[in-house]
Amino acid sequence: MFPLESLVDVALLIALVLAVAPWFGAYLGRVYLNRPAFGDSLLTPIESWIYRLLGTSPRETMRFKEYAFALLLTSGVLFVWMYLILTLQAGLPGNVLGIPNMSWDLAYHTTASFLTNTNFQHYNPQASMSLWGSLLSLQVAMFLSAGCGLAVVAAFIRGFTRKDGTLGNFYVDLVRTMTRVLLPLALLASVLLVLLGLPQTLAVYVTAHTLGGGTQTLYLGPVASWQAIDLLGTNGGGWYAANAAMPYANPSAASNLLETGLMLLIPLSTPFAFAEIVRRPGEGLPFVGTILIVLVVGIGLFLFFQAGPNPSLLGLHGLAQNSLGYPTFGTESRWSFSESSAFQVVSIYTNTGANNLAIGSLNPLAQGVLLFGMFTQSTPGGVGTGFGMLLVFAVIAVFVGGLMVGRTPEYLGKKVGKEQMRWSAGLLLLHPALVLVPLAIAILGGFVVFGGGIASHAYLFTSVLYELTSESANNGSSLGSFADNTLFFNLVGGTVMLIGRFYPMIGMLAIGSIFAEQEVLPPGPGTLRTRSATFTIYLTLLLVIISALLFLPVLALGPFAQLGF
Repeated sequence: MFPLESLVDVALLIALVLAVAPWFGAYLGRVYLNRPAFGDSLLTPIESWIYRLLGTSPRETMRFKEYAFALLLTSGVLFVWMYLILTLQAGLPGNVLGIPNMSWDLAYHTTASFLTNTNFQHYNPQASMSLWGSLLSLQVAMFLSAGCGLAVVAAFIRGFTRKDGTLGNFYVDLVRTMTRVLLPLALLASVLLVLLGLPQTLAVYVTAHTLGGGTQTLYLGPVASWQAIDLLGTNGGGWYAANAAMPYANPSAASNLLETGLMLLIPLSTPFAFAEIVRRPGEGLPFVGTILIVLVVGIGLFLFFQAGPNPSLLGLHGLAQNSLGYPTFGTESRWSFSESSAFQVVSIYTNTGANNLAIGSLNPLAQGVLLFGMFTQSTPGGVGTGFGMLLVFAVIAVFVGGLMVGRTPEYLGKKVGKEQMRWSAGLLLLHPALVLVPLAIAILGGFVVFGGGIASHAYLFTSVLYELTSESANNGSSLGSFADNTLFFNLVGGTVMLIGRFYPMIGMLAIGSIFAEQEVLPPGPGTLRTRSATFTIYLTLLLVIISALLFLPVLALGPFAQLGF
């Protein structure tokens, strides 16, 4: 029988994050409204100096094109910086292990991956990245990519409160995100992780003497600070190849729960920040409700399917068994089944992509549950952009609801017209296009080689589908069952990640700018009440149905086909 008592600590963790989220969300709202907030006396002079260095000021506000240009310019400079370090790291200081330069195509994929908050790794971190190469390029990108996501969603939300067409100042938003959100939280999380046993050192490795008289090289590094921003910023790229399944990165049940909470904190707080910015208390609750419904159902389905028999393992002998007597493989044994499963589902649904178990060994239906979390991109999705996509779904829901009752659709006093819907529809269709078109090219072009029977074909199809979905959703996890460090998958994957990140961000800014040019209308008799349980259910059903319709056929060819459906 499934041990339900092991779910208690997972439930308590989610409840604790939800208890903190309204307070932290209100704090985020004050940060992006430039209101007085904790730490002003220390941080305001530092921020003012940075603004002078950048040649900007909080009094300068940007329209859509200016904000988008600043975003792309910052990202472009970071792209060049990272690419140069990765392709020149062999000759740079701090390369104690003599790690060679990355090939140009792998460097392109890696740069695109960390720039886009994806952190998809086609390489072994210990063997392919030097210490200072990681810290000066990849870790910088982990902060800035998360910061850009939060800045963009803040600008998007401001569109509902303004009527002059402006969205704020990108550089100010990014600086305040760094100084008041990501850096303080990452510092606090790093200290907590060190206390829980994660190493934090600039020593690359130590040599241990084993009981048998031999020696073993143990790879170290600033693991605690890396894990902190890795999970807090929903990045997901591990310091180790085994990611969060490596004991040095996740040594105990306590660290596993803390790391799960770090992934949830900002995504669950952003709806409350939304309510703070638009000055409508309670307006974020329907989004929290939708997120919790999809996330909790996802965890429940994952546990149900993973606790059952896995058809690919039934014929194998000598494997460990789960609580129901079925063989299992690739799951973590240092903490409970529920804790491990909750970490993995939260990681995928927040588009973090960190792993504490082998996704390729999961029950095919459990893999399907993870895929669905990446299909939605918004329950809760990655830092900033996840809520931005959920807000796009809400705009579509309001538009469809208005048409059904014969009223002019409006949301928060702003009319929803064809321009907003054109951008919204484009954002919804982009994700399946970025997944399905490269998937067809990879298979029909012979870039993956199929062998064996139908189940083997379905498994490989699922692996390629999962990889491209993960890259398009800026997730970064992988089934790891085929060689993807090739010219084709490096170039295609890098391009998919760049388009899948920046087109939606530009689309969110465009939608926000259209709203920002409108006057706020008073609510009328036909105004759809969005602060209600009815709207929560409506938004949830719309999101689930649209996501299922867009991707159900490929699920039938992949995970379902592995079961003989």
